[in-house]
Amino acid sequence: MDVGFISLGCSKNLIDTEIIIGKFKSHNYNIVNNAEKADIIIINTCGFIDSAKEEAINTILEMAEYKKKRCKYLIVMGCLVQRYYEELVKLLPEVDLFIKLDEYDIFWNKIEDLVKRNIVDKSKTKKISKISELKPLPMFYKEEFLNRTITTGNNYAYLKIGEGCSNRCTYCAIPYIRGPFVSRKKEDIIEEAKKLAENGIKELIIIAQDTTKYGMDLYGKSCLAELLEELCKIKGIKWIRFLYSYPEGITDELIDVVANNSKISKYFDIPIQHISDNVLKKMNRRTNKKQIETLITKIRNKIPNVTLRTSLIVGFPGESKEEFNELLNFVKVTKFDKLGVFEYSKEDGTPAAKLNNQIHWKTKKSRYNKIMEAQQKISKENLEIKIGKIYEVLIEDISFDGKYYIGRTMLDVPDIDGLVYIKNNEKLDKKDLINKFVKCRIIDVNAYDLIGEIV
Repeated sequence: MDVGFISLGCSKNLIDTEIIIGKFKSHNYNIVNNAEKADIIIINTCGFIDSAKEEAINTILEMAEYKKKRCKYLIVMGCLVQRYYEELVKLLPEVDLFIKLDEYDIFWNKIEDLVKRNIVDKSKTKKISKISELKPLPMFYKEEFLNRTITTGNNYAYLKIGEGCSNRCTYCAIPYIRGPFVSRKKEDIIEEAKKLAENGIKELIIIAQDTTKYGMDLYGKSCLAELLEELCKIKGIKWIRFLYSYPEGITDELIDVVANNSKISKYFDIPIQHISDNVLKKMNRRTNKKQIETLITKIRNKIPNVTLRTSLIVGFPGESKEEFNELLNFVKVTKFDKLGVFEYSKEDGTPAAKLNNQIHWKTKKSRYNKIMEAQQKISKENLEIKIGKIYEVLIEDISFDGKYYIGRTMLDVPDIDGLVYIKNNEKLDKKDLINKFVKCRIIDVNAYDLIGEIV
């Protein structure tokens, strides 16, 4: 039978989807990329903010139309289901099965039973409408999955080192959806990384909701720096990067490990969310303005050419004009290399949703635009410093018109950061450069991307 998958939301969600694809392939199902050719369609949803919820609902309704054609069974899973299970069951009768996060292990281990009873023999047996009907298993457990199907191409793969979050920021629903932070065993992470390397993966992207919390629950201390050093020993892995490192968890040891290991990207992704002490306190963040500024200075002093990325929230309840201007001025002075901004989203069940002085959507949009306008100028200024310098570039694609090879430096996260465009001249036409590393001199820039030539 043919199975099609749609994965929405973050890279952590994508790994869950890759695990499921791997499970179906191990049962000899055929994986298809076209919904029109699928007997089973599985949608992995995100329920983090309003725009993600809207996207998920629209995708479900769109895929439900294929049940009028070939599709026999529509499954919806993920964060949205975990958060709004009862409501979704009533709202979307088109869906045959909803699967919550805490039911994944049962689903993954009972795929054959599920399909057999609902599609192959559904005229003879009772249809499964709840995953609980697949119970019992001997016990509830969590596998350390290694045999997933990588969907991100030949060069890089995400490596999840933990699940959930224990930070309890007042605006965030993740702890209510995915529970507290739980680390994977170090041995399982290393084993998976080795298998990825054996399969040709050149770049590991280490992810968790807060990577600096890795090991706290298992080993009584943060072990991210130690884990990174172990990963650097794996033959075949050329680039390693880690994302989502909260400022309070970035230690001197971690900075030194990044500075001293050539395989680790000189790149820190530090979500600070705001800079006003008053707003940070309302957000239940664990750092203040002085600590953030001190950390940034320390990192830049130890790693002079470091790339810094952050994410911010504008329009948090009660954010005054003065507090926003403090944030805007901080962005202009600090000059982050990469920066993302979210307009505050009022999330059900979070403490911030109950705060007074919710900000009007027009004000949030205006503040968002002001930050992004400032950052666009900063980004171009930062990139202009790179003109004339030589970087190693991983070529991953070619432009639609064939005029440019498209790649990334070690300082660019795929699908998030900028690209390097290299003119495809007659000399390069004779070479197969896709998935190859080349030395490239930067000759021009735009707001977010580099333009180079091979040297």
